[in-house]
Formats: sequence, structure tokens, C-alpha cells
Amino acid sequence: MKISEISISYTNSNQKKLKVKNSQDSYAILLESWDKNIIELQEEFKILLLNRSNTVLGVYSLSKGGVASTVVDPKLVFAVALKCNASSIIISHNHPSGNLKPSESDRKLTKRLKKAGEYLDITILDHIIVTKENFYSFADNGIL
Repeated sequence: MKISEISISYTNSNQKKLKVKNSQDSYAILLESWDKNIIELQEEFKILLLNRSNTVLGVYSLSKGGVASTVVDPKLVFAVALKCNASSIIISHNHPSGNLKPSESDRKLTKRLKKAGEYLDITILDHIIVTKENFYSFADNGIL
């Protein structure tokens, strides 16, 4: 019986590198990745992946849900981060209602992911709640 070999590859495009310096930068990059036609219709959860110098590796759309929630599996969050060799991540989701106030489940999820990231040496830099017009940053509001 032949065992398959596992191959690992890493490529980096020569596109202009974006750096995240603050929550406004994160919001601008994340908002670009949202479909403006459904941002007020359906909740989505996305991950902004960063290297050690906070250069953007990419944005990953993890899940889409209904009008009031979406499922976030921590194993998938960190599987993506590990596969991308990310040193830190910024998690985000939209509120179709336009309400920027984080829910209790938003707070619990953030705390849970932050703790999991500590075990893997992947820092959760922020959790951004996105709407068409504005954003809420957990880091800026001292609840990360």
C-alpha cells in the first residue's frame, strides 16, 4: 500500500502590499471584500489574515448565515490562519440591521477565539463589526 506524500507550497504575488496600522485600515480593507448588495441582507463572517509586520495576506470569507447570525467554527478560523502562515488575524462580521453594538454572543465568540489563538501563537488583533457606513472595533473600545 502506497502512502500519499503531503506537499506544501507558498506563493506570494507581486501585488502592492497593504498594511494595517489601525482599525480604520482594517475596516476599509474588509468593506472592499463585502458584496454591497447583500451587506444589509445577510450576516457574514470574514477573517483578515496578517503576517508579522501587519501586511495583509488576504481576506477569507468563512461563513454566511441569515439576517441575524452566522455559524463560526473556531477550528476553521485557525485552520485557515495556520494554512496561510498568519501571525495575527482580525475577525469581522456584518450586522445587516446596521446596529453597531456588539451582542453578548459577539463578545463570547471574541473571547473564545482570543483564548484559542493564544495556544497557537496567533494573535487576534481586533474584531470589527461592519456596516455600509461605519464600523465598531472591539480593540478601540477596550473589550478585546
